[in-house]
Amino acid sequence: MTETPETIHYTADIVVTTPDRQVLLIEREWDPYEGHWALPGGHVDPGETSRRGARRELEEETGVVAEDDALREIGVFDRPDRDPRGRYVTVAYHATVPTGTPIVAGDDARVALWWPMDDLPRLAFDHADILRRFDELVRARGGTQVV
Repeated sequence: MTETPETIHYTADIVVTTPDRQVLLIEREWDPYEGHWALPGGHVDPGETSRRGARRELEEETGVVAEDDALREIGVFDRPDRDPRGRYVTVAYHATVPTGTPIVAGDDARVALWWPMDDLPRLAFDHADILRRFDELVRARGGTQVV
C-alpha cells in the first residue's frame, strides 16, 4: 500500500500588542471560522520568509505597518489538527506598537479591533495557544514584549 504524501501549508501569524496590554484581533471574513476572532496572519507566499509574510498579512488585514526588525519570533505551531483544512504549520511573531495605533480591516478581515489581553473572545484555530505562549515568554522576561 502506497501512502499519499501529506501536503503541508506554511503560514505566519502575528501577535500585535500595545504597552497597555491591548492585542489586535480580526474577525474572519471566510471559512474556516468565518465570523470568529483570530490573530492577523495567513499563507506565506512563494519566495517569502515567514517574517515577511507576517508583516504583509498584518498590513493587508489591519493596515498596521511593522518593520522586519520589530518582529520577534514567539514559536512554531505545528500540531497536526490545528486547522480543519489540513496540515498547517505557522511561525508566530510579536510586535509592539504605540497605544492608539489606527487600524482598518481589509483583505480577509471583516473587522479589526484592539482587545484587552485580560478579556479576549473565543479565538479561532489555536490562536489562544499562541497568546498563552506569548504571555509565558513575556512573563519569563519580566517585560511587555518578546525580546
